[in-house]
Amino acid sequence: MAKARQDGSDNDAAQRRVQMADIARLAGVSTATVSRALNHSPLVSEETRRRILELAASLKYSINIGAQNLRLKQNRTISVLIPFDRKIHQNLTDPFLLAMLGSLADALTEQGFDMLFSRIATDELGAAAAAPFDSGRVVGIILVGQWGRHQQLNELAARKVPIVVWGAQLPQQLYCCVGSDNVSGGMLATQHLLEQGRRRIAFFGDIELPEPAQRYRGYCAALEKHGIAVDPRLQVSTPFLPIGGSAAVETLEARAISYDAVFACSDLLAMTAIDSLRAHGKRVPDDVAVVGYDDIDQSAYFHPRLTTIRQPIGAAGRALVAALLALIDGTPAASVELPTQLIVRASAGEERAAPA
Repeated sequence: MAKARQDGSDNDAAQRRVQMADIARLAGVSTATVSRALNHSPLVSEETRRRILELAASLKYSINIGAQNLRLKQNRTISVLIPFDRKIHQNLTDPFLLAMLGSLADALTEQGFDMLFSRIATDELGAAAAAPFDSGRVVGIILVGQWGRHQQLNELAARKVPIVVWGAQLPQQLYCCVGSDNVSGGMLATQHLLEQGRRRIAFFGDIELPEPAQRYRGYCAALEKHGIAVDPRLQVSTPFLPIGGSAAVETLEARAISYDAVFACSDLLAMTAIDSLRAHGKRVPDDVAVVGYDDIDQSAYFHPRLTTIRQPIGAAGRALVAALLALIDGTPAASVELPTQLIVRASAGEERAAPA
């Protein structure tokens, strides 16, 4: 009986290889491209993916995740880690983190994988991140955020731990990274405020972390493009915590400097900053225009509705999973930088209809 099952499995595998070769031939692409398209890899264009999926459907080809895992001698569990800094301990209730977790759960479910979620301290990132993989509990790791641990992540990649990180692309990066175009996002936010006639634009965010640092680069570039000197007094380092926006406004007030706009590195920072601005008798956007970052769901319902930089969270989850599955399959996975988009609402000038 076991022999019969084995023969059947071998025949099925052979048939699937023939079907994949047929799809590749008909689509005029390589079998590797077909494999990536069927696994929704961001490395394949939407037009090519659609053509391949249509051909696959016509040949009644479907991805058998169970057989694929058996062939690769894998289980079907992926570790998803969200680090925390012991000093500030950002809560999991942060809307951006919850949205990212939901996106990853959806993407992993689509591919037939389970998610093992954990939180680890940033100072334990190296050993703790690899532990579930080393023990065989998971076949790969998705890490949300770099938290200034670039070297430890490089060390994990160097010893061939399959890991993909949500964050910023950095020099001498050995690990695969998926993230948004933070420099462009910073420029878009600052450019919009400049177009509204604002000239004293404050920046709220911890520039010791890779993503806010790149957003600050975009902020500085936009100011310099308009011939405006960067005033370091307008930059306030603040953590991604609910109190961060309020604390940053209090810091600006204590410095007793003028400002007519705020670019905050998250929507949560922007919202708490607006509350604090009101407490100081400042109207938004009349006295101070505010732009956030992320475009969490709440930003469309806040008062005033929040102008923000949209990060494509749905696409992020799919790209992270696709890159990790490629690594697990022994295929090199290139880092991916996703586009950002300015969403104009009432907190920073005249509101426009948000693009779909």
